[in-house]
Parts: sequence; C-alpha cells; structure tokens
Amino acid sequence: MDQIGVVTPKSPWGHVAPAAPACSLTDVMSEQLANQLTEEDNTFPTLTDPAVDLLLSDEVSETTSDQVLAKMLQLQFDREFDDQLRREEKRFNGDSKVSISFENYRMVHPYEDSDSSEDEVDWQDTKHDPYKADKPQTTPRRGFSGKGKNITTKHDAETCGRKNTARMDNFAPGVHIGDGLGMDLKLSNQVYNSLKQHCYNEQRRSARLHEKKEHSTAEQAVDPRTRLLMYKMVNAGVLENINGCISTGKESVVFHADGGSLEEQPVPSEVVLKVFKTTLNEFKNRDRYIKDDYRFIDRFSKLNPRKVIRLWAEKEMHNLTRMRKAEIPCPEVVLLKKHILVMSFIGKDHIPAPKLKDAKLGSEDMKSAFYQVLHMMQQMFQECNLVHADLSEYNMLWHEGKVWLIDVSQSIEPRHPHALEFLFRDCRNVSTFFQKRGVSEAMTVYELFNAVSGMNIPIPPDEDVAEAEFISEIMAYEKRNEDHVQRRGKKTFHVTSEDGGPPLIPDSDD
Repeated sequence: MDQIGVVTPKSPWGHVAPAAPACSLTDVMSEQLANQLTEEDNTFPTLTDPAVDLLLSDEVSETTSDQVLAKMLQLQFDREFDDQLRREEKRFNGDSKVSISFENYRMVHPYEDSDSSEDEVDWQDTKHDPYKADKPQTTPRRGFSGKGKNITTKHDAETCGRKNTARMDNFAPGVHIGDGLGMDLKLSNQVYNSLKQHCYNEQRRSARLHEKKEHSTAEQAVDPRTRLLMYKMVNAGVLENINGCISTGKESVVFHADGGSLEEQPVPSEVVLKVFKTTLNEFKNRDRYIKDDYRFIDRFSKLNPRKVIRLWAEKEMHNLTRMRKAEIPCPEVVLLKKHILVMSFIGKDHIPAPKLKDAKLGSEDMKSAFYQVLHMMQQMFQECNLVHADLSEYNMLWHEGKVWLIDVSQSIEPRHPHALEFLFRDCRNVSTFFQKRGVSEAMTVYELFNAVSGMNIPIPPDEDVAEAEFISEIMAYEKRNEDHVQRRGKKTFHVTSEDGGPPLIPDSDD
C-alpha cells in the first residue's frame, strides 16, 4: 500500500548519482566487454610531451607501462636537478669575473628540448673534443721504433718537429701559439729553442718592468709605499689635501698641498711635498755629493738605494735649516718623513713662483737679482758653510721682488774634496746667465769665484787657456788642503754647531 504525503529526505552530500547497474562476474570476464573498454580508452587524447614521444620510440615500444613511467619520472627528476644546479652555480659565482662551472655535475641527457637538429652535440658537456689533434706518440724507451729499413729513431726530423710543436703548450699563457698540432706543424730544434729563449727573456723583462713600477717613483707618479705615506699625512691632519704635481726633475717630484696642523709648530696654508725618486736611473752620480760628507759618511750605503734617498732628503732638510738661520730666502721645512720632505710653498694661490729663467724682469730688477744672488752665495759659503753645487737660473725663483734659492739637497760643505770645483761651476752658471741678460755689472766667473770664496787666485791673461789654468789652481789647492787634513787630522774650515731641524717622525721599517 502506497503511503501518500511522505517526503523523501534530501541528502546532505548533494545530488546522489544513480547507482551503476549491477553485472555478474560472467559479464566482467567476457571478452566482448574487454574489447568495449579498450575502444573507449582509445577515444581519449594522447599527451604531446616530447620526452614521452622520445621514450616511446621503437626501442621501448614493447616495454610495459611501468617502465615507461619510471623513465619519465627519472627524466623529470634529472631536469629539476640540473635547474637547481644552475641556480646554485649562479648564486655561487655572483658578479665575480672568475667563475666556477658545475657542468661536470650535470645529468647529461641524450636528448634536450632544443630547436637544433638531433645530430648537434654540445662539446662543452663532453670530455673529449673530436676535432682536437692527437699529440705525437713518445718514442719507446729503447729510443727507436720499427725494424730494418723502417726503423725510426728519436732523432728523426719529423718526429722531433711534432714533439717540439707539442711542447709549445708549456709556454707562458701570454704567448699565442695557435693550433700547431691541428695543422701538423713541425718545428726544428733551432726554431723551437729560439722561441723558448724569447719567451723566457720576455718573462724576465716583464717581471723587471713590474718590479720597477711597484718599487720606484716615476715621472709624475709615486710607488705604493710613497702613496701610503702621503695618505697617512692627510689622515694625521698634517695636510688637508694633495692637489697635484707642479714640478718634476731628475731627482724628485714636487706636489702642491693644503697645510693642516702640527702640535710642534704651525703649518703654512700652502705647502709642497718634495718626493725624492726612489730610482737612481736618472741621477746615477748622486752618491758623489754625499759619500764624502762628514755628516753622513758613517751612514752611507751604496748597496741600499732607499737608504741613500732618505739620506738625500735629510741632507736637504739640514741645509735648508742652516740657510733659514742665516735669513737666506728659501723654503721653510715643515716635516720630514722618510724620503718625503714637506716645505712651505713659494708662490700664491696655487700658482708657483716663476724660475729666474722664465721671469719677465726689467733691467733694474735683473741688476738687483744679480746682487742678491752674489750676496746669497757669499752667505752660504761664509756663514752657512755650504756650497750650492747646482746653482743656476733653474734653481732660483723670483717671488715678491726677491730671489729664492731651492734644491739644496746636493749642497756640500767647503771641506768636501771637490767643493771648490762645484763652486766654480756655480759661478760660471751665474755669470753666464746674467751676462746674457745684459747686466753690465755682472762679474766674470773668475772674479765671482774670488768674491764668494774670499780667495785671491790670479786670473790668467790668456783667455783661451784661462779656465783650464784657473781650475788647475783650484785642484792644487784642494790637494794641499786634503794632505793637510790627512797629516794633522784637522779641518781648515770653520765647523758650525749641530743644526736644529724640524720634527722627525720615527720610521717603523728600513
């Protein structure tokens, strides 16, 4: 009996699909039902993965579906591993110019997703380059190969030529040897030895140039040690900044800088850094000015060029100190640090004072300049006990109506064995310059020498041999003076007291 008004409750899981019709075991096992299911499965679209297409080739067409699935999973795993390896390589190398490759750890596959042809091979992923020529075989230990007429010894020209070509791989990396093996090039022993010696000489020359660049002060440049000293002066507050090079010479490079402060003494607003060159190539005879100076005779060492340069800077400091005490116009020493001498700047507003050679002077100013130079030479010889030894229009500046003397590092005392010869050379330079500039009051070289030295050497009447005779008299006087010193152990010239110099910063190294 049907029940009217009874409502069927709604399922909380949504619409319930009708149950599949039940079938018996006989129907399931029937061959007709199996064929029907196979036809229905073939109606679904197939995957277009190229990897699957490659794996499902003729070679693996008879394998089971589990084997194909395993290969697909392995291929996918290898690709993920390679991608992760590339990311690690990129993160490890970063922006470095020298990179490390992880290619040897990659899972190299026979097929890659690429538009290139199947026959293309990435030789970067292979260990053997098929285009690389084979190196010649080495001769057996017995020294020959073959028998009878076909015997070949290790001295065979063709064999030696190929071996010499192969040995070129051992040359320096900078030598471009080309592909001699690929061209089957044969080098004779003479050519190979010449190339080998040339490469060796080039390596030595390159090393010498690098050594010279790193350990010497060149034109308008400083070596790393000197640059570090200059940076330390700026960091210590001695200098505000270094503006640049203003002069170069055979013995030094001069830089302009803004002065800072020192505890011991005030620093001028404008200073110069005289950096003595640490190479003796341009001034090889510099030792003749210092090895016979009694102040440095015990400290002179020709075997250590850097110590000679420091003595050279210290010598100029002492000479300038003497000249400042005698009120001779010259730079004021501020600081000495190894081979860098800091002095006051002769000039104004970063513009150095012109040399006397380049100064535009009238007749009166030129006449005044001559008498100033004469007076300063007399003061140096008689009061400072010094001979400039390199006085010329190049080492005198014209500033504020006065002549200023510079570059006195080579200045020596009159007791030096060749002091009078250097003084005569200074007098000749000064007399020649002012006579060419039209100064009628300019003395001759002989009169100037006697006026500065206080000696009365007679002037020869014959002008052709006058200079030779005058110099011979000077050398004879020096010889007598040297013999007197050796016999009695006394000096014939006045010896001044020790100089009081500027502050010295102790050196931490040699």
